[in-house]
Amino acid sequence: MVSASREMAVYCFDTLVAHYNSEHVPPPAFEEGQHPLFVTWKKAVNGAEPYLRGCIGTLEAHCIIRGFRDYALTSALKDHRFPPIQAKELPYLECTVSILTDYESALDYLDWEIGKHGLIIEFADPNYNMRLSATYLPEVAAQEGWTKIETIDSLMRKAGFNGTINESLRKRLHVTRYRSTLYTMHYSDYASYVKMIRGAAPAINGAKPNY
Repeated sequence: MVSASREMAVYCFDTLVAHYNSEHVPPPAFEEGQHPLFVTWKKAVNGAEPYLRGCIGTLEAHCIIRGFRDYALTSALKDHRFPPIQAKELPYLECTVSILTDYESALDYLDWEIGKHGLIIEFADPNYNMRLSATYLPEVAAQEGWTKIETIDSLMRKAGFNGTINESLRKRLHVTRYRSTLYTMHYSDYASYVKMIRGAAPAINGAKPNY
């Protein structure tokens, strides 16, 4: 089984650096495969707790080299919840790459474990007869300190549901649970790795070194 790795996080940073420098991305140091995957960018300033700057991926199996290249940029620049990441923010970023595995249907909306399972919910909006869906990665509920019900309710809001949430509606959810492997790398570790492997730390147009 393919697991998330340092080299995958390096490739995501490489992709973003190459974007700002209008350069070609260096070839990845991991092998091709087909897996669902996500790229998450967070920003940490002055030692504060990192906060989300973008998170986008695919729940379908995808070629992981092209997938990490595409979603590194999409999550950094096109997550509609946040303004695009600017080059000057790069030294403060951390990147988490996730490879998703072990999809299975839950028996009900409570049939999963916080910190162990990611969730995909699908349901019909009773007010507009629309199909809605959303996902949270396995680490989200634990990081937020949510209960299972708080997680489910938040996920329904993320899916775009604005009506009243009650027990009857929760019971009508179709819930798929999954697991993931992940690897998190801060920009300073990326810069050190690049300097060790390639002989020089990365230079970014529009950013000051911060390592």
